[in-house]
Amino acid sequence: MNISDDIKNDFSQGSVKKHIVRLAVPMTVAMLVQMLYNLVDRIYIGHLPEDSANAFTGLGLTFPIVTLVLAFTNLFGTGGAPLCSIDRGRHETAHAEKIMGNTFTALLGCSLLVMALCYPLMKPILYLFGASDATYPYAAEYLNIYLIGTPLVMLATGMNGFINVQGYTKYGMITVAAGAVVNIALDPLFIFTFGLGVKGAAIATVLSQAVSAAWVLLFLCGKKTTLRLKKQYFKPEARILKSIIALGTTGFVMNASNGAVQIACNATLKSVGGVMLGDMYIGIMTALNSLRDVVSLPIQGLTNASQPVIGYNLGAGQYRRIWNAMAFTAVIGIVYMALVWLILFLFPRPLLSIFVEDRELLNLGVPAMHLYFFGFFFMAFQFTGQSTFVGLGKAKQAVFFSLFRKIIIVVPLTLLLPRIGALGVNGVFIAEPISNLIGGLASFLTMIFTLRRMLKSAPEATPAPPAAETTETDMAAEPETAKTAPANEAAETAELPPALPPTEE
Repeated sequence: MNISDDIKNDFSQGSVKKHIVRLAVPMTVAMLVQMLYNLVDRIYIGHLPEDSANAFTGLGLTFPIVTLVLAFTNLFGTGGAPLCSIDRGRHETAHAEKIMGNTFTALLGCSLLVMALCYPLMKPILYLFGASDATYPYAAEYLNIYLIGTPLVMLATGMNGFINVQGYTKYGMITVAAGAVVNIALDPLFIFTFGLGVKGAAIATVLSQAVSAAWVLLFLCGKKTTLRLKKQYFKPEARILKSIIALGTTGFVMNASNGAVQIACNATLKSVGGVMLGDMYIGIMTALNSLRDVVSLPIQGLTNASQPVIGYNLGAGQYRRIWNAMAFTAVIGIVYMALVWLILFLFPRPLLSIFVEDRELLNLGVPAMHLYFFGFFFMAFQFTGQSTFVGLGKAKQAVFFSLFRKIIIVVPLTLLLPRIGALGVNGVFIAEPISNLIGGLASFLTMIFTLRRMLKSAPEATPAPPAAETTETDMAAEPETAKTAPANEAAETAELPPALPPTEE
């Protein structure tokens, strides 16, 4: 066994900050590249030479269904990966591989079910979501092709988490980078050169998803990974699936609730804005959601990177390091999102024009953008609280606060505020900052209380013995934690100690 590689994969040793940052950078890049699947489509469609506004709005109407696919992906992917990380911290390799095999089976089966349900119900669903006779043809044209790739996107995205939690984040980045590069290259070819428009964007997306799925499965079945995808673990086990779903429900609820918010926003904008302005404001909301997704990526990458570190230290009994991981992500997140808010406030029109060029959309979009992103830094509290609960394996708390912000606050306010006084469509955009304030603080403060209680009640953890000699500089970097070897980026070719017999979950 290579001692240096073993240290790099051991999140219970070295600097917590370094572990998180070195995991976060490739994770964030991978998330950005993965987001390009849809972002590139939106950018090109928003700049079509003819009828770009209706085409862009039609594409936006498909978001709830695309979000539903992602929700089911996270139900199993974000449920299985943290459990795998905890077992890895306990050195229970066989049980970690069993979790991975069960996750694969669940993702494949669920993807086929989603396809079977979406095709026959597509038209009534899209009109329920706010489609009009002008925008429905574009939405249906995209979905008819996009849904073919449902198994591909669910396997690529859901199984990629098992690469990252092992520390192979560079390979995880390649998983989505390869597909995104294909999508970026094919989009202008199919959309403009072949003149297929929205249909061309969907074809390019499905082909790129096939590339990503092939890469992630080849890697997990290959020799470079520590934990391998094995046929013997494909058979579903009720106990394992129950644990995966229990923890993954937070990822499912977070995305499903995003879909519910999108539906409520689009339907309300259509109702309050009328036939003409309703389509325009749905397009504006599509652009604002796109901007929010992009600017939120760094903090999402940071908090996602903290999850395997928190999970590993939970399994290793290093509770003080869990607090250090949470505090670090919270401070960085608040500062970053405050700066983002300032930039969004100062340069709204140039940022919106990335996605749309229609003059009327831009004129209506600038004041809506100021309302929508007001107090944006409060989202950092939500991200930190949510990710810490997931890392700790506390599914109930994570699910509750996801539901609390989206379903209990945003959806009712979206439906009610436009009908109060003269707010009109502005009420839809005001609902978001109110939910960021109330939901973010509630999640974060509850997480702080939970973590403090855990630290007080837990016995003093015994620091893991360092596998290599430490230096005085490294020891000074972590005064509150065990003085251990320096942390480095997770190894790309590492061996774990021999697995202990698996314990019952």
